[in-house]
Parts: sequence; structure tokens; C-alpha cells
Amino acid sequence: MVTSAPRWKTAISKALEKSEKSNVMQLATIESTYSSGPIPKARSIIFRSFLFPPSPTTSSSTDPDESKPLLISTTDIRSPKVTQLQANSRLELAWWFEGSQEQFRISGVGCIVPSPNVEEYREHHEQFRRFVQSTKSGTLTSSGGLAALARLDSGSGSGGGDEDSRSGGFDWEQKRIQVFKTMSKYMKASWCRPVPGSPLIGGEDEAKKWPETVEEPKEGDENYEQKKKNWETALRNFALVVVDPVEIDYVELGVMPNKRTRFWRTEEGRWEEMALVP
Repeated sequence: MVTSAPRWKTAISKALEKSEKSNVMQLATIESTYSSGPIPKARSIIFRSFLFPPSPTTSSSTDPDESKPLLISTTDIRSPKVTQLQANSRLELAWWFEGSQEQFRISGVGCIVPSPNVEEYREHHEQFRRFVQSTKSGTLTSSGGLAALARLDSGSGSGGGDEDSRSGGFDWEQKRIQVFKTMSKYMKASWCRPVPGSPLIGGEDEAKKWPETVEEPKEGDENYEQKKKNWETALRNFALVVVDPVEIDYVELGVMPNKRTRFWRTEEGRWEEMALVP
């Protein structure tokens, strides 16, 4: 039996085919540290890819279970969204496709995948491990893709990573590095800058000293040591944002009459849907 993707995921894939540049999503999280109370925070992030756990219905562990899609984005481990998601994993994505006139509002839970090898970020990694393990049972997220990956036998993690990087069987560190290597050399350089949102000490003259590109160093390269340092700095600050969807509000404005559909994941892991008034 082959697992099939929920209709909302298929719709996103088709919308991306029509509008390849519509890969920018708006991510809303909650900042709870203000004395006045919780405040919503929104920003643009880039959709990188879907991630599927292995299918439990086939003999091959490499066959994807498309019924439990996770959405992958990226961030700087030092950015505010990291601590916000660690304090409250609930989030919402708003995603508009101009080409097909479609909107997806994706509610769910999110986690941050940092480097497991940097002592100053050790607390972030431990929180990530605890969060993934907590999805195994007891909450609605136990029927999603994160929980499916957490249930993998620890010996079946791809890439042969140690238990610290597998976090329950899936080799998240291998995935983090894999995604990092797909980033452009200009994007990689952004993770070599000072803390995002901090005061720009020295002004624009100081900013001109930051590396403009970062490429994987090779022995014999000119300025090899500096290139190696930049690569390691960027990789250290690079983190994944993983979104496990629970409910989707899908609006189709490119058809007449307009359509609107609510999708939600049941505790058994099935996706249900209901037509709504647009």
C-alpha cells in the first residue's frame, strides 16, 4: 500500500510549479517576554522543501510516507524566532501564490534544529531533542511527521550519525548539513554576520568588512584558513525550521466561484476536510 499526500500538500506542489518564485511564507510566532503580555511576531521565511518520514506500509525504509509532510525552512540560531518557538511551539504560516491566486494558512507546531556540536547552543539542541521525543505520544502532534521520525529505531538513522545527532533515529544533523550546502554562497555569508537585530556598531563601514560569499573550502585554496573559518561560522549559526502541520485553511481565488476548504489532522493521523464559505 502506497501512502498518498493530503490534498492540501498536492495543491501546494502544483502552485509551486506554476509560481516557482512564490516560495516566501509569513511565519507568525508568539513573544511572551513582554510585561504587557504575549505579542504576535511575524516575518518572511523561505520554503526550502518538504520532508517525509519513511512509510510504515512498505518494506523499504526509503519510501516516503507522503501523508505526514513536514515543511522545512531555515534561520539563524541567534534570531528571536528561535527562542519564541522554543517557548511556544504553536505557529501559523500564511502563504500566498500570486500565479494561481491561492492562499494557504497552515497552523501547526514548529521546532528548531541547531548544530549539536556547538557548546554555546547546547541548550537549544537539548530543547530540540526533548520536543521531538515529546511528540511520540500524548498530543495531537503524535500523529504527525515529527512523531513518525522520532519513532524510528535509533539504529536506522541515515548517515551513521551518533545518537546525539539522530534524536530518536532520524539523522537531523545530516539533514541540516545537506540543506546548508544547497544555500547560495551569498546566503551562507549571512550567517557570518553579527547577531541579527543587534545594533550596527561601526555603521556601514563595519558592514563592508563582512564576507560577501561563503564557499566550502578546499585544501590548496588561496586564503584557505579564512575560508574554512567562514564556512564553520556559517554552519554553526545555521539552523532548520521544521513545521508539522495540524490544520490548513486553503482559499482558491483563481476559480469562479471561489473556493475555501478547511483541512485538519485527526488523532489517528488521517486528514479530514470540509468546504467553507470563501
